[in-house]
Amino acid sequence: MQALDLLLNRSSQPRLQAPAPEGQALENIKQAALRAPDHACLTPWKFVVCQNLGLVRLGEIFQQAAIAANKSEKEVKRAPQLPLRAPMVMVAIAKYTENDKVPWIEQVASASCALHAMQMAAVAQGFAGVWRTGSFAKDPTVKQAFDLSEQDEIVGFLYLGSSPIKSLPKPKRESAEYFENWD
Repeated sequence: MQALDLLLNRSSQPRLQAPAPEGQALENIKQAALRAPDHACLTPWKFVVCQNLGLVRLGEIFQQAAIAANKSEKEVKRAPQLPLRAPMVMVAIAKYTENDKVPWIEQVASASCALHAMQMAAVAQGFAGVWRTGSFAKDPTVKQAFDLSEQDEIVGFLYLGSSPIKSLPKPKRESAEYFENWD
């Protein structure tokens, strides 16, 4: 797949099934993350790859968080099933390092770029995925389960697998609505 074609036609795919990336395909996804912009080489990221029992463990964390947040019985019951919507979930974490030249927001942006690069690398290799956040990304119980500091952030959960359906094209946006020229 050509890089420009990939970028111009990127689309999230929430309906995922096995197989998930493995072997060299998975290593390519990991290496793509490690090429994200990284001012001062702080490597402000941590990634947790959940598969098989790891998905169950992530679901248990979500359920504990739902209980701690006094969510409805329906939401508590649904929480452990959420990670099972894909054969792999990669948790992308921005690990903040105090630095005079690189503010917190830039480190979070770097981790976000890494997550985007992982999704693009997966799609380029014939896989599909969706970047999810939701309330669990900000939940203190979830953050504690990943041993995160107050300044660390879960920038997203990247659900990866294979798609049973072809992605629908996204509507084209007019760039003039979002860009202005300062000549």
